[in-house]
Amino acid sequence: MIRSAAAFAWIAGIVYNNALVFPTSAVIDGACYAYVVWKSETEALIHGIWNFVSFFIIVISVFVFCYGNILVVIRRQARVMAGHSGPGSSTSRQTQSSQIQSSVAKTMTFVGAFYVITWTPSYTFYLLSLVKPDLAVIGAIYYVGVFLGFMYICANPFIYAVKFHPVRRVLVGLIPRKKSQQAAENVEMTPSGTAAVRLAASQR
Repeated sequence: MIRSAAAFAWIAGIVYNNALVFPTSAVIDGACYAYVVWKSETEALIHGIWNFVSFFIIVISVFVFCYGNILVVIRRQARVMAGHSGPGSSTSRQTQSSQIQSSVAKTMTFVGAFYVITWTPSYTFYLLSLVKPDLAVIGAIYYVGVFLGFMYICANPFIYAVKFHPVRRVLVGLIPRKKSQQAAENVEMTPSGTAAVRLAASQR
């Protein structure tokens, strides 16, 4: 499922952008402008609204829905564990559950707010550029929006790594590390002058 989702994201993104960029791009006064040349204003407006809702509003809704379900599951499991635990350990389990719920809630709020802050300029500017294009400001603002959006993409894994230990453990496991030497080569010279090579396995 994970590999299929990753493949779909790559393929769908490539197909969508290639199908959109070629008919809506043009070279004007020696500069290339993408996604701004449309056959009609109505067509541009419809696409702009669809793009804003699909890639901005729906994504925020998914954040709220998924994290909300995670909180519901955590609370349900906490009630079940509290019912099966003894009187002495109920307080510690309740404290641990409250900490987990607080961590998930803070992460949801931070990730959602970070997404809104970094992607709002890009999607808002793109929508406004389709409604009333102004070639004089499109270039500069476009690169600012792209920079903020990609900053979110790069920072997102680190946010989860800081908040959740399982994510941090997986990310650390992906970092290539130099393995400990498994064999040591010892060269000894015999009285006759010939070299004898011995391989001794060593483990730390």
